[in-house]
Amino acid sequence: MRGTPAALLLLLFILAFLTLELTHLLKPVEDVVAQLFFPLQQGLDSLGERFTNVGRYFQDLETLRSQNEELQKLVNQLVIENIRLREAEIENITLRQQLGFKEANPDYQLVSAQVIGRDPSNLLEYITIDRGSGDGVGVGMPVVTSQGLVGRVVETYPRSSRVLLITDASSSVNALVQNSRATGVVQGKPGGGVVMRYIQQGEEVKVGDLVLTSGLGGNFPRRLVIGQVTAVRQKDIELFQEAEVEPTVEFGHLEMVMIITDFE
Repeated sequence: MRGTPAALLLLLFILAFLTLELTHLLKPVEDVVAQLFFPLQQGLDSLGERFTNVGRYFQDLETLRSQNEELQKLVNQLVIENIRLREAEIENITLRQQLGFKEANPDYQLVSAQVIGRDPSNLLEYITIDRGSGDGVGVGMPVVTSQGLVGRVVETYPRSSRVLLITDASSSVNALVQNSRATGVVQGKPGGGVVMRYIQQGEEVKVGDLVLTSGLGGNFPRRLVIGQVTAVRQKDIELFQEAEVEPTVEFGHLEMVMIITDFE
C-alpha cells in the first residue's frame, strides 16, 4: 500500500522525538529556540499590554466623562438651590422690615405689593405694582417702604396700579426739617432726585438733617421719612432757601412696597 511508508516514517519520527524528549536530549535545542524567540515573545506581550492599556484608557475616559456630567448636574442643582435660598432670605428680610414698619405705625392700614413694572421711557418716574382697586387701592394713596416715602398712586386698575415717584418733576410733598421744624415743599427734579423748596430765609437747615412729611394738606401722613439734606442754597435777595435732599429709598432696587390705604 502506498500510504504505509509514510505512516511508518511518521511513527518512527514520533518515537524518535519522544525518546529525545524523555532523555532530555532536546533541552539544549529548546533553550536555543527559546532564547531566539524570547525578544519576539516579549515584544508581542508588550504590544498586547499596550492594546489592553489603550482599551482601559478609553474605558476610564468614558467613566470620567460620565462622572463629570453627573457632578456638573449636581453643581447646577446646588447653584439653583443657593439662588432660591438667597432669594428667600432677601424676601424674609423685606417682610421683617415691613412688619417692623407696621408695628411702629399701628394707625396705618397697609396693603403690601410687588413692583411689576417701571417706566420704560424715563420721561416719567413711576412704577407699576400688583395691587389695584380690587385690593382696596385708590388714587392718591401714599406708597412707602420701611426706608421711607416712595410716592403716591395716580392710576388704578382692578389688579394693578401706577405709582408716581417723589423723584418725578411733577411730584410735590409738603415736608419739614426734623431738627429745626422748618417747612417747605419737596419736589422731584428732571432726571431724578428731589429738592426741598420754599424754606423761609432765616430757618436753620443743615447738611445731614432728616426731611420728613409734614402732614399739611392731608395727602400724606406725618413723619414719613423722605431723605437727608446734602446741600443748602441761600441767596439774600430771595425770599426762600433750598435744600438738596438725598432720598432714603433706593428707587433703583424697589421690589416690594406698601400702600397706606388709611391713616389718622
